[in-house]
Amino acid sequence: MERIYVVEDDDNIRDLIKIALEGFGYEVSAHELAEEALKCMETDKPALAVFDLMLPGMDGLSAIRKIRKNDLLKDIPILVLTAKDREFDKVAGLDGGADDYMTKPFGVMELAARIRSLLRRSTKNQGSEDELDQYCLNLNKKTREVYCDGVKVELTLKEFELLQYLMENHNKVVTRDELLNHIWGYDYDGETRTLDMHIRTLRQKLGENGGSCIKTVRGVGYRFIKTEE
Repeated sequence: MERIYVVEDDDNIRDLIKIALEGFGYEVSAHELAEEALKCMETDKPALAVFDLMLPGMDGLSAIRKIRKNDLLKDIPILVLTAKDREFDKVAGLDGGADDYMTKPFGVMELAARIRSLLRRSTKNQGSEDELDQYCLNLNKKTREVYCDGVKVELTLKEFELLQYLMENHNKVVTRDELLNHIWGYDYDGETRTLDMHIRTLRQKLGENGGSCIKTVRGVGYRFIKTEE
């Protein structure tokens, strides 16, 4: 049974999520404080974590950043569930290390679908031992490590999956719908800018050489090519 951490300071919402996810067959560890959740993770690593951003004490974004800097915990898929719905807040959450972002109010069916997608993609990445070496980039599917010009690049789960899919389909134009279906794994009817925000942060993290390999095909999608092409 996969264990999910839920970090939410609202008692009613926390209990709702716990009951709903247990009904879907998950084991849920619910926490009010980020500090408490991080301490428990050190000895009981979850398969996935759901974080509110506005928490008493340490805020959710700070907690996520700590997780991404911890070698034992950095590969945990993280879903942000928050009342903050501005584009700025979403970008900050994704840049801070979240793999997906949902706003309140929310539906438990969609929440469960997103969690299944994150877990499925995480398991798939961990089960493959192949490496991709193209131009200045090296991607290891087993360790989820990416190097650009020999320097390690820290990516979130979604950023890693986007880069992997684009590299596996290099020189091919990958449509936006194809990326949404493959990476998010469900019928995405939210803001399509989510994909654009992930691509933007991915390019920034890869730097000038790596980021320039990801080309925008206007009105269609994206294409991975060598920079000299």
